[in-house]
Formats: sequence, structure tokens, C-alpha cells
Amino acid sequence: MQYPELHAAFVVLLVGTQAFFTALAVLNVQHADRLVDRNAAWLADTLGIDDHNELHDYHRLTTAFSELQSWIGLAVLLVVLYAGALEWAVGLLTATGLSTVLQGVGFFAGLVVATQLFSLPFSIVSTFGIEEVFDFNQQTPRLFARDTLLTLGISLVFTAVLGGAVLVFISALPTLWPLAAWLLFVVFSLVMQVLYPRVIAPLFNDFDPVESGELRDAVEDVFERAGFSTSDIYTMDASRRSSQLNAYFIGFGSTKRVVLFDTLVESMEIPELQGVLAHELAHWKEAHIWKQFAGSAVRMGVVFAALGALVAFEPLYTAFGIPETATYAGLLLAALIVGPVLQFTAPLANRLSLKHEREADAFAADVMGAEPMIDALARLATENLANPFPHPWYATFHYSHPPIPERIRLLEAREDASEESTDLGGATPAND
Repeated sequence: MQYPELHAAFVVLLVGTQAFFTALAVLNVQHADRLVDRNAAWLADTLGIDDHNELHDYHRLTTAFSELQSWIGLAVLLVVLYAGALEWAVGLLTATGLSTVLQGVGFFAGLVVATQLFSLPFSIVSTFGIEEVFDFNQQTPRLFARDTLLTLGISLVFTAVLGGAVLVFISALPTLWPLAAWLLFVVFSLVMQVLYPRVIAPLFNDFDPVESGELRDAVEDVFERAGFSTSDIYTMDASRRSSQLNAYFIGFGSTKRVVLFDTLVESMEIPELQGVLAHELAHWKEAHIWKQFAGSAVRMGVVFAALGALVAFEPLYTAFGIPETATYAGLLLAALIVGPVLQFTAPLANRLSLKHEREADAFAADVMGAEPMIDALARLATENLANPFPHPWYATFHYSHPPIPERIRLLEAREDASEESTDLGGATPAND
């Protein structure tokens, strides 16, 4: 084996990263168990959770299952790499006599299929086992199969186009390809803001515009209070797959839209829905979409710079027995090295998102009052069995939204400050 020190560093990086995040997950479960028991009265009074055993069970089981899948995936990856499967695949593709770009497209397509096949048993157990036990799953086996095949087809198309384009850049622009690939990422991200809600999402769900009735009146009321003209608001038939609640904002310009899950509409009172809608509108008003986009672009710029250095690193190819001409295989190995770096820099991206979510909550409180948003958050936590008390270290790496107790506490403090200001006739209390 050539470059044993490189192999040691590679394995330590992958295994060490997984061990670190598994330790965080264990710490998170233990922390949540303690705080859920300690705050049982608060959970009952604020969130309406009288029996928190189900919350315990769901959190423990989903965490354990996720970690099991991650460790099995890592083991399979290392076996594939060190049993010579990568070298064999490259040799097979090279023997076809196709160009490096076409070899790479075939290689990436094979990776997509292999990844999907690996994850399929876990998806089945998660959907028809865990989610079924906790009454979240609404999917039929036929719908699950359709979604799986449709996702695979879309992934193959995007992989062929984007992967092929990057390989063309590597061939045509040996030193500048990371810049070209980064620009492709930026353009693709912008296009997806339009393409996803208009083309891709409707392949999986039906989207009905909110046009008349009590909900439409409530929507127009929120827009008027927020100072907007009423725009595209849709309900999505999320109940076909899960009973969990959610809403999201996507797009820009004339393509922007707010999407409310039908489960959210059916489970929440009108004031709560208005609070959620006001929160989503804040992401539009405060330009959070563009700020998040800029942050992501900067982060990916660093990633492509690192990939450029690693793809040109000859010992990486020699260590795994592949020719330097197989840049597609080098790209895979480089991505495996950069992946952990992305995981450890997640707190930087999360910090920006956390700031935006707090701003959106504050905006919702200003527009509709704090109480509807507090009630909505309580409903989300209860219906989704969300862990209300993550460990601070775990939250730093995994949470793009503040924990619900923190969000409720900030909203309550805002409401108290508003009431105090009203009692004082709008005057600011003097400092001693």
C-alpha cells in the first residue's frame, strides 16, 4: 500500500468525524431526557404534552436509527474503497474507450443508483416502521415506490448534467475549473429557486392556491398588516405522506410563494396560521433568502477551492490505485475529504439562519402579536414530537432554527416589554 500515512489520515478523518457526531447525538439524547423530565410541568402547561414518554421514545429511536445508518454507510464505503472496488470500476470504465467526461457521467450515475439502493431499506424501515408506529406515516407502498423512482430519475438527470459540466471544466480549464464550477453552482441555485416550486415540487405534490373563504380572508389580513400586496399562497397535500406540520417560503421576484402544508391548515386555529404566515413573510421582507444565498455561495466557494487543490493532488490517485486521468474518481475522493470539513463549519451557516429565524419571529410578533406565534410554535412541537431541549453543542452543529422553548421565551419577553411600554404610555423607563 502506497502512502500509508495518507490512508491513515483519510480513515481517521472519516471515522473520527462520525465518532464525534455520534458522541454529540448520544449527549443530545441524554441531555433531552434529563430536561424533559425536569420540565414536565412546562411541557404540559405550554405545549400540552401530558405524557412525555412518547417524546422520549421518538427522539431516542430516530437518533439511534440515524446513527446506525451512518455507521453502516461508513463501513460499506471503507470496504468498497479498500477492497479495490473503486480501482475496478475505474478500470472497467477506462476499458470502454469513452472520453473521460462520459466515463465520469457513467461513474456518477452509478454512484447515485448505488446510494439509492443502499438507503432504500433504511427508508422503508423509517417510513413503514418508525413513522408508522408514531402515527406520522400516511404513505402507501405504491406512493413510496413512485416517489423513490421519481427521485432517482431526477437525481440522475441533475447528476449527468452537473457532473458532466464539472468534468468538462476540469478538462478545458485545468487551473480555473473551481471558479467555473462555483459559478455553475451559483447559477444552478438561482435556477432552482424558480424550477423547484414550478416544476419539481408539483411532480410530488398538488399545490392549490388559497383563493376564497376564511383562510383567504386571514391571509389577506396578514398581508395588509405586514404592508404587502397579497401574493401567491398555496396549500400542499402533505397529508398524503405524513401528518407532520410545516410551511416554507421559496423563490424570488414574480416566482416567490408561501406554501402551507394542509396538515398545518387542518391542525391550527386561524390566529396561529396567521402567526406562521407572518413569520414566513419576514423572510421575504428582511431579504433572508438573498442573505442565505450569499452565505451559501461564499461557503461553496471555499469548498470548490479545496476540491481544486485535492483533485490536482497526485498522491491521492496513487494511494487508491487509480490513474490521474480518472478525474471523476479523484473528485469523489476529494469530496469525501471535504465533506467532514463542511460538517465542522455547519455552525457558521447555522448562526446566520438562527439570526434570521429570530428576526422572523419578532416580525410575526409585531404584525400579529406574540400570542398567536407562541401558540403556533407549541402546536408544531406537540404535533411533530420535536425535541424541545437539544444539547447546546448538538444544536450548534445541527439546528438552523432556535429550539422552541427559546423562541417562546423570546416572544414572551417581547410581549411583556410591549405591555410594559403600553402601561407607561409608550415612555421608556429611566435607568437608575
